[in-house]
Amino acid sequence: MMTRPRIRRVTETIANPSARRPIRDLPDELISQIAAGEVVERPASVVRELVDNALDSGASQITVRLLAGGVRLIAVEDDGCGIPQAELPVALRRHATSKITNLHDLETVATMGFRGEALAAIASVSETALLSRPADQSHAYLLDARSGELRPVARSSGTTVEVKELFFSTPARRKFLKTDATELAHCVEAVRRHALARPDVGFAIWHEGKLVEQWRATWQPGQGDVQDALARRLADVLGEDFVAQSLPVQHTEGAITVTGRAGLPDAARSRADQQYCYVNGRFVRDKVVTHAARSAYEDVLHGQRQPVYALYIQIDPARVDVNVHPTKIEVRFRDSREVHQAVRHAVENALAAPRAQALAAPAAPLAPAASPAPNSEPKVPAAPVWKAQGAMKFDERPGHRVSDLGALWGAPRPADASPALPTAPLPSATQAATGATAQHPTAAAAQASAAPPAQPAADDAAPWPLGRALAQLHGVYILAESTQGLVLVDMHAAHERIVYERLKAQADTGQRIASQPLLIPATFAAIPEEVATAETHADTLLHLGLEVSPFSPRTLAVRAVPTQLAHGNPVELARSVLADLAAHDASTVVQRAKNEILATMACHGAVRANRKLTLDEMNALLRQMEVTERSDQCNHGRPTWRQLSMKELDALFLRGR
Repeated sequence: MMTRPRIRRVTETIANPSARRPIRDLPDELISQIAAGEVVERPASVVRELVDNALDSGASQITVRLLAGGVRLIAVEDDGCGIPQAELPVALRRHATSKITNLHDLETVATMGFRGEALAAIASVSETALLSRPADQSHAYLLDARSGELRPVARSSGTTVEVKELFFSTPARRKFLKTDATELAHCVEAVRRHALARPDVGFAIWHEGKLVEQWRATWQPGQGDVQDALARRLADVLGEDFVAQSLPVQHTEGAITVTGRAGLPDAARSRADQQYCYVNGRFVRDKVVTHAARSAYEDVLHGQRQPVYALYIQIDPARVDVNVHPTKIEVRFRDSREVHQAVRHAVENALAAPRAQALAAPAAPLAPAASPAPNSEPKVPAAPVWKAQGAMKFDERPGHRVSDLGALWGAPRPADASPALPTAPLPSATQAATGATAQHPTAAAAQASAAPPAQPAADDAAPWPLGRALAQLHGVYILAESTQGLVLVDMHAAHERIVYERLKAQADTGQRIASQPLLIPATFAAIPEEVATAETHADTLLHLGLEVSPFSPRTLAVRAVPTQLAHGNPVELARSVLADLAAHDASTVVQRAKNEILATMACHGAVRANRKLTLDEMNALLRQMEVTERSDQCNHGRPTWRQLSMKELDALFLRGR
């Protein structure tokens, strides 16, 4: 089977280190091009640099041994290519490296290290020893950095770097180190960052003779998909919960490929301590990438919560500069906008598909079922259809109803057919995002409504991911029965997201949002700022489907509202939009605040609490949620639905115990 190009690029980056070069002193011209010198801040800095060198040597197993959190001893062992005897003294010189030889190599760095400063900087503040043996050398040699003594010793092929008594020569810097437990945690985090990007390498961390962490290699070149191996490594390092509460990311935009996993909005944390981003296998903290990922979560996160993710960016090394910061944790992109768009689109696409579709997978039957006859084809249950009986649409005025269920959820109603729910299979998430359902998610439902409805059987709730509506709880929540158990839906939050996505899809086309004139303009007393905003931003308001004009010096009249929000409160809607417009720059309001304004409009246009819905209206809302992007959260990041499985329900009543 042929290897796909994207897998091959990732494989080459992870598994095939460049052919070994001899360690040489860099020319003065190249030294002048290299960024500021290496800084050893704490034991974790030493661990990071030594593990970088071990990975560059082609190691498949790396062991880190620590004493006193790395202050008394840091020993990094690998099974890489090793260092020849003649090059050991050169390795300790400043600006001596095998990674680069000229300016072109510096501009297209593909290794973890490249400056040739780490070993010299470490040796200047500690007692350092190098022990190494190439595969073609009869035995290993040990070099003491302080005395310069070189003697033969026994060791298998590979390299060991021992760093003892860190900062012994600079006691002032040693005073600023934290407790052993804190320094150990930083060292473990440094190794963890490497482990997340290299599933082909095994890692082990020992402290005071005890094994602290161990991550075995989950992939070898030519053995399975590297993306599956990365997912297994993520589960090993960050825990099974991280993988269970995240979605796969796979996106290619131009010459940039973004893979990894993006955490669900529900898994967001109060701190940004689980945000891992890699550029060509190197862990980085870049403002462009961080902002791109955050912007993809902007309307699905609640409050100031921080998303979790592990993203791997593959880009031509010539298009990224890693020679920016001494710790090499910051990078600079040649085209930062291109990278920003690629990362944002990658995460947005991963989060777009509604998770309710995953509930459509066959579940274990609630009661034992008879075994099918041999060689018989399994029967696929027909999708249930709920016949609309007296389907109504609610007016904003208490106690009033307006007919036409289809208009409530945005679908046109056939003139000669009663409103009904879809009888055809639901479209996939991709079709919902790119087809007609993106603009009118219920268009397919309306076209299918002409089919003769049939009453569902008692056990026919299974085919719909969010199940069949049973009742409404306190006018706020919808209770639905699914094959998995019980589904609870916040009807206002769910409808708010549906309206919001429809408004966004219409606004993204560049056309004005369709508006509906009011038979009687709604007037309200306005403050001078609101009057000035309405006059200044009249064109912007029309673009958003609102027509607000002065009725008198202190009164504004709302003459038209967006079609989707025709049954909302026009005065409250106008006041909210005018407040948003006043808070943003007029010249860029549509670009900078369009989504915020549309979210406000959707919030005012969504069905409110304490509204009595019929079963048909509840079911229509559930079907819309199943095909609407990001329908698992409302515009403010609150969840729209929750499920209680049969196992959880049984546990509440101690069944089976």
